Order: sequence, then structure tokens, then C-alpha cells
Amino acid sequence: MRISVIGTGYLGATHAAGMAELGFDVLGVDNDPAKAAALSAGRVPFHEPGLPDLLAGHVADGRLRFGTSLVAAAEFADVHFLCVGTPPGVNGAADLSQLYSALDGLVPHLTRNCLIVGKSTVPVGTAEALTARIAELAPEGISVDLAWNPEFLREGHAVHDTLHPNRLVFGVTTPDAEWALRQVYATPIAGGSPVVITNLPTAELIKVSANAFLATKISFINAMAELCDLTGADVTLLADALGHDDRIGRKFLGAGLGYGGGCLPKDVRALIARATELGAGESVAFLRDVDAVNLRRRERVVRETLELLGGEHRPVGRVGILGAAFKPLSDDVRDSPALDVARRLHAAGVEVTVFDPAATGPARAVAPQLVFAATPAAALHEADVVLHLTEWREFRELDPGFLRTVARGRVIIDARNTLDPEPWLAAGWDFRALGRLVEPRTAAGAVGAPAGSSYPGPTAIRDVAEPARALPQPSPLTRLRARVRRTA
Repeated sequence: MRISVIGTGYLGATHAAGMAELGFDVLGVDNDPAKAAALSAGRVPFHEPGLPDLLAGHVADGRLRFGTSLVAAAEFADVHFLCVGTPPGVNGAADLSQLYSALDGLVPHLTRNCLIVGKSTVPVGTAEALTARIAELAPEGISVDLAWNPEFLREGHAVHDTLHPNRLVFGVTTPDAEWALRQVYATPIAGGSPVVITNLPTAELIKVSANAFLATKISFINAMAELCDLTGADVTLLADALGHDDRIGRKFLGAGLGYGGGCLPKDVRALIARATELGAGESVAFLRDVDAVNLRRRERVVRETLELLGGEHRPVGRVGILGAAFKPLSDDVRDSPALDVARRLHAAGVEVTVFDPAATGPARAVAPQLVFAATPAAALHEADVVLHLTEWREFRELDPGFLRTVARGRVIIDARNTLDPEPWLAAGWDFRALGRLVEPRTAAGAVGAPAGSSYPGPTAIRDVAEPARALPQPSPLTRLRARVRRTA
């Protein structure tokens, strides 16, 4: 059995390398000659831990190759995986043009019976339409099955998730299609990966439903973080307590800046659009609020930063930003909350400098108006406010004492709630977080404000303790937070 992978972006390149690792001869096809050439040379054009060595190794041993010809793929493979993009189109609905283009270029040239497997995330009902399209295009005497096998890759862990999936979903219409997919995934199935056999519409819905649920979970805890900010409660301890309930679980209850990337925002909006098309818009109306809560988190960080810099109408100062990717272990900046905050601050007239361990190139390509630094210290040089916006491990290992000598101000906003406040507080920083109770706090007015302003500048910050917010005093019980240590 030989395999083709059509579309070699993040999903396709990872899947092609994974299929080669599972023992198959694989041909990857892309309509971008430069991308195909880079992959043919063993170079991965994006950041994904473990993938460069895996891909380069199988290119070298001849098991994996890349090209641009769908005709060659039609002649080569028994199983064709569709891994093309389905970006958001009008009103958030998925743009399926790449999917249809791939079919139109592949199916008329098929030379033997085969299985086409969709992995791209699509609106429910797409597979039915594609089945009809295949029937129109297939050469006489050639039998073509269509199956749907949604992907559940986590960026930063995609190689592991390909080789050791936590579940395999096979949307099929024939026993032959199920048999072929079981052969493809024989190794992970033998390793214990569970298999769900279902029809095409269910397989299509599973991926977007999973992402919508995860997005809802993130927005829920962020809504609770807003209440914590107003009451002196601590969202991290709240999430820990909720997570001990095995009906809820702790994962995706990390309050902070919210979700981004190329999946969750797109899939939530695409699900809303498709449900509306089907006349079931009211059934998923709550997802509009999920999206709104998520976007509001970005506005919250922008607003607080501008207030520190003298107000949104006359902000004065410099902001050093740690993070540009939407998540760590990735250089993906699609719908990145970190980059969105950076661009909003720049548009408001603030000097912004950004550092990211992996995403500088992609971030500069989409936000050339920003300044990008080569090191965290360079990003924080002369900064009045520091924003922690992507939860890279490297940022948890920074030396707050040294950075205090680099920055001009002493305020850091941990918008991801993953930094340990103790060393920052010990080094004299005013450490702020979203929904998280951190004491002591320093009385910090605006920094970098113009002369004559009523806002004190960076040198006017006083080392005094105050409540977590200029709100009702936290109770004695909440003041114990400084001495509480969370347990697993």
C-alpha cells in the first residue's frame, strides 16, 4: 500500500512524515514549488519539535518524497490523504476551494481503485458533496471510496499525536474503506489507540465539536477570571478545585489571554456559520458569547497597559512583550492573541518591542510595523511595562533581578498566569495577573506619562503594599493566598 498526502502545510507535512515512519512509501504533493523543494531537501518550513529529524531521515532513506504533480500522485498511491487548508471565508464559513481543486486535479487521473481520505476540517455535509463530485470525475471502471479521518494534532506535539493518537475516527461508508484505514494505522491501533467507526457526517462534526468544546472551556474560566478580578478571588485556585472533579478536569482551565491559532477560532466561527445555514443557529448561539469572551481578554490587557502609560488618548512609554506565537512550541501566529495585543498597542501610539523564541520570522511577516528583538533582554530594554503573552518555558526561566536592571519601569503583566510571582516580587517588580490574587502589590500609577500629567512617572512608583485591586478589601481568608501552595 502506497500513500499520497495532498497539501503539505503543517498538517500535511507532519502526516506525510508520520506515514513514512509507520512504514509506508509516501508522496507529498503541494501546489507551491518552493515548499515542495524545501521539503524534498529535508527542510521543514515551520517550527515543530521533532519533525525536522523525522522528515529529513525518511527523505534520505527514500521512503518519503515530495512534488507538485497530482497526476503523479494519482498514478502512485492506493490511499490519498487530503490535507489542504480550509481557511475562513465569508461570515466565518470555511473556504473549500482548495479541497475541490485537489479533487479536480487528482480524480480524473486515477488509474486503479483507491481510497480518498479527508483529514481537513470541514463543515458537516462536505463529504456528501465531495462524494458526488468524485462520482462525476472518476474514470470509467475505477472505484473510489471516500472516508473522513479528522486530525487532532496539538501544535508542539504533532509528531507524537500522529504516531500515538489518543483516538482514531474513521468516517466510512464501506467495509473496504474501514479495512484500508485499519491497515494504515495498524501500528498505533496495536499500541492501544482506540478506534471510532462512524458515518461521514459524524466524523466531520467530531473535530469542530471538540474544538468548540475546548474553546468553551477556556472562555468559561476566563469569564470566571473576570469575576475573580472584581471580588479578590483567585482563578488559579478556583481552576484547581474544579479540575479535581473528574467530570470537568483541569486541562484547558488555564485563565489568561485566551485562545488563538489556526483551529479554535476558525472552527468555532465555521460551526456557527454552518449551523446557521442549516437553520440551527440558535442551538449554537452560546458560541458567539464564547468567541466574545475570548476577544475581550485581549482588550483587557490592552486597556490595562494603556492606563499604565497615561491613558488611551495620550499613552507615553515603551512596552516590552514576551511572546508572539499563539502558543509555545510553535511559530504559528495565526489569530495570535499575543500579536494582536502588540499590534493594538502600536496602533495606539505605544513603542512596542517583541521577542519570541521561534515566531519572529512569521510575526514580522504579518506585523512589519513592530520592532522585534533577538533576546528577551533586548525586548525589555527601557521598557516601562512588560507583558508576558505566550507561555514559553524560556520565559519562566528568566532572571527578574537582571531584567529589573534592563527595564525602565517595574510593572509586569502575566497575561498567561504561568510565571511564578515570588522571584519577580522579590526583585521589586509590580507583578500583575489576570484573575489571580498576587500579594503584595505595589502602588503603581501610570508610567512614562508626559510632563504636567497627573500620572506619576516610573520613578514615582512607591514600594508599599496594597490590596490586589482598588476594590473592596480582600477578606483575611484571601490574604492567606500569599502563603498558600497549590497541591497536585
